[in-house]
Amino acid sequence: MPPFDPASPDFLADPYPAYAELRARGRTHYYEPSDQWLVPHHADVAALLRDRRLGRSYGHRFTHEEFGRAEPPAGHEPFHELNDHGMLELEPPDHTRIRRLVSKAFTPRTVERLVPYVRQLAAELVGRLVEEGGGDLLTAVAEPLPVAVIAEMLGVPERDRPLLRPWSAAICAMYELNPGEEVARRAVTASLEFSAYLRELIAVRREKPGEDLVSALIAAHDDGEKLTEAEMVATCALLLNAGHEATVNSTVNGWHALFRHPARLAELRSDRSLLPTAVEELMRYDTPLQLFERWVLDPVEIGGTTLPRGAEVALLFGSANHDPAVFAAPGELDLARRDNPHISFGAGIHYCIGAPLARIELTASLTALLDLAPGLAPAGEPVRKPNFVIRGLEGLPVMV
Repeated sequence: MPPFDPASPDFLADPYPAYAELRARGRTHYYEPSDQWLVPHHADVAALLRDRRLGRSYGHRFTHEEFGRAEPPAGHEPFHELNDHGMLELEPPDHTRIRRLVSKAFTPRTVERLVPYVRQLAAELVGRLVEEGGGDLLTAVAEPLPVAVIAEMLGVPERDRPLLRPWSAAICAMYELNPGEEVARRAVTASLEFSAYLRELIAVRREKPGEDLVSALIAAHDDGEKLTEAEMVATCALLLNAGHEATVNSTVNGWHALFRHPARLAELRSDRSLLPTAVEELMRYDTPLQLFERWVLDPVEIGGTTLPRGAEVALLFGSANHDPAVFAAPGELDLARRDNPHISFGAGIHYCIGAPLARIELTASLTALLDLAPGLAPAGEPVRKPNFVIRGLEGLPVMV
């Protein structure tokens, strides 16, 4: 095996050289520690995201026993009750029905109405950072902006918003490779608390609908079909978790990359027309979601290797986004890169429904920091989170 080692601090600091070795050595690699087939090439990752022989789940076709998998521990049920009803974990026909209903509420117009709020909030957060002479970019700007935006969209009262990030962090820790029992315990506790909170919020909106997304989800219907309460709770949790997790990490990963490439940062400061391509390039260059898992529902052949039904595939987004077959000089940060088919938002039926909102948030925070903190600079070496799948920093100390 090439040096693919998610437990290694050196690998976590910079996994991209190991990805290059994986790509050079073949199209699939069996990784015994997680019992997965690693897929490192962009063409394969993009194709398999759209291949219906693979699925995010298998319960719509097989029992655990039929699929050769053990049932999840009974004590993990609250996590699975919340997680497995979300459309990210479902396959057609349930996925099709739920995504169609959610799309009726999560419309482009709904997102566009948030633009002034996002820009104003970004300016306020950066303004406070400047007043304080610097601080942690993660806790001062990167984290509060998307959390507040998705909470505003869903109608979560401001007083309750500090609850959201800890719940999300505990639940998302379960997406790492081989999470331990203590991780599962925290995720179960967070799932119970988060579900109870969302049920109460939904009950309030049933009695008194508002202009928020929860009210729109309650009202959404299609040929008599509506979301069940379990589906609504899972959808709200998914939007809250996915709606800020990637944006938080894209922001700090992106600024960390800019600080390490001062010439590129100088280009961006002098030419704001680069903003649209810069946002895409920063998401490609240090990908916030490094891996996306799929189950093999029907045998699939990749580069001469047949993966059997029941196998699990690890689609390496970070590797795909650095594939020289697709990206010229992928190891270079090119803020003017035009041909940039990165897959940081996925592809196929599970393409991120919140991608337009994430782009708005990233553009707003970049703009506010460039405008209001023109001398923004690192104030120390950041510590990387000991995570592989969700790639981010513990903090990013800055001075203004």
